[in-house]
Amino acid sequence: MTALYKELTADETRRFGAAIDQLHAEVKQEIGQADADYIRRVHRAVRYLGVIGRAALMLSFIPPFWFIGVAALALSKIIDNMELGHNVIHGQYDFIGDKHLNGKQFEWDILGTSNNWRKTHNYKHHTYTNIEGQDEDIGYGFIRVFAEQKWHPWYLLQPLYSFFFAFAFQWGVALQNLNFKPQPGTNYFKHLTRQNPEAWHKIKWQLGKDYLIFPLLAGPMFLSVLAGNMAANVIRSLWTFIIIFCGHFTEKTVLFPASAVNENQPGQWYVRQVRGSSNITGGKLFHFLSGNLSHQIEHHLFPDIPANRYAQLAPRVKAICAEYGQTYNSGRLSVQFYQVIYAICRHAFPSRPRAI
Repeated sequence: MTALYKELTADETRRFGAAIDQLHAEVKQEIGQADADYIRRVHRAVRYLGVIGRAALMLSFIPPFWFIGVAALALSKIIDNMELGHNVIHGQYDFIGDKHLNGKQFEWDILGTSNNWRKTHNYKHHTYTNIEGQDEDIGYGFIRVFAEQKWHPWYLLQPLYSFFFAFAFQWGVALQNLNFKPQPGTNYFKHLTRQNPEAWHKIKWQLGKDYLIFPLLAGPMFLSVLAGNMAANVIRSLWTFIIIFCGHFTEKTVLFPASAVNENQPGQWYVRQVRGSSNITGGKLFHFLSGNLSHQIEHHLFPDIPANRYAQLAPRVKAICAEYGQTYNSGRLSVQFYQVIYAICRHAFPSRPRAI
C-alpha cells in the first residue's frame, strides 16, 4: 500500500478494530423505538407509493397519469429494495419483534429471493468482501473491475454488456448463484431450473404480477400498464446498479488476494471493509433513496446497525480512519460513477495493478 492506506502493524490493526467495536457498542445501546417507528414509516411509504403508482397507471388514458404512475411505482420499488428490504433482510430491525420486519422472513419486490440474497450477500459478500475467489459480487463474475483479475479476450466486450446489465440488474441478483456451466448428459434447461426451484418460482411470480396480472386488470390499458411496469423496473435496476457499483468499484477500493481469507487476526476484517468500500456524498433524500448504501463504508463495518444511523456514525468512522492512516473513500455521485465507468472500460483491456 501507499499513502492512501498505511500498512498497519498487528497492534495498530487490533487497536483499529477495538475502536470500531467500541463505536458499534455505543450505537447499539441507542437503538430503540425511534428506529422502529422509522422503519414502519418506510414500510408504509412503500405500500402507499405502490398503490398510487399502480392506480395512476390504470388511469394512464390521461397522459400525465402514466408518468405519475411510473414515478410512484419506481420510487416504491427503489425504497422497497434499498431502504426497506436490504436493511430488514440484514436483521437490522429484528429487535422489534415484528414478523413483517424480520430479517429471516421478509420477502421483497424483486426477481431474486431473500433467501438467495442472505447467502450471496449477507454471508458471502459481507464475510469475504472483495476477496478474490470468495466474493461473488466482484464484477458479478463477468465484469473485470480490478487489474488483479485475470484478463480474457471476452472482457473486451464488457463496456457493451455492462451497459445492458445495468438495465437488467435485478436479473443479475436473481441468477447470481446459479451454475451456468453445461453438464454433460444433462438437459441445459433442466440443469438450470433444478438448481434452485424457489428462485425460479419467484421469477415466475414477479414476471406474472408485473407483466400479466396487473396489465390484465387494466383491461383496455393493458399495454400502457405493461410499459409502465417495465419502465419502473428498469429505473429501479439502473439506480441499484449505480449505487452498488459506486460503493465497491471506485478508484481507491482494493481487491484482496485469495490468501486474505486466512487473515483473521483482530481488526483485519474491519481494515478490509474500509479498504474495499466507498461512500457517496449527498443530502438526506439521496441517502434515503440509496438505502443509506451511500454510506457503504459504515454499512460494511456495521451491517446489523439500522442504516438510518449511518450518517450519525460516519464522522466518527472517518476520524478513526484518519487516526490510523486509512483513507476514508468518499466523493460525489458523479465522481464515483465516473470512476466506475473508467474501471469497466479500462480493465476491458489488459491492465496492470497500480499502487494505491
